[in-house]
Amino acid sequence: MAKDASEPGRDTTGRDAPFFTAMAQARSAAEDFTKFFADLKLPAMPDMEVLLNAHRRNMEALAAANRVALEGAQAVARRQAEITQQTLAEFTDAMRSMANPESPQMRAARQADLLKRAYAQAITNMRELGDLIQRSNAEAIGLINARFAEAMDEVKALAQKSARPG
Repeated sequence: MAKDASEPGRDTTGRDAPFFTAMAQARSAAEDFTKFFADLKLPAMPDMEVLLNAHRRNMEALAAANRVALEGAQAVARRQAEITQQTLAEFTDAMRSMANPESPQMRAARQADLLKRAYAQAITNMRELGDLIQRSNAEAIGLINARFAEAMDEVKALAQKSARPG
């Protein structure tokens, strides 16, 4: 096998030619890649301590929002249990009152009145539960929004700091 003195290990018969061509292309691609990133003029790497502190504050804000959401869910569950107990007590009383002997017209009027009051109470209860959920969600979102605004101010300050020469 004949060897070319200009490149060690190169076979002059051409069997190594694809390898050397691929190596030359890879070298060219690496040089292009390096030149591309050098031309980008990326800002300096941010201070890792600042970055970690920002991340810690993000996690604290999320934890606080989750805590508020959980407390809200617990308040809704407690209120639903109270409503259920109240409804069962009212239903029991209604059944007792319906056991009294009376004319069919009076019974129908009493049933219509009970149904009307039950419907009004159900609407009131749904509104109350909806308000509880809305307040809880608004408070949780408020915490996240406040942290987001702080984070954007931090990013702006970092960008201004890195843009200043020296």
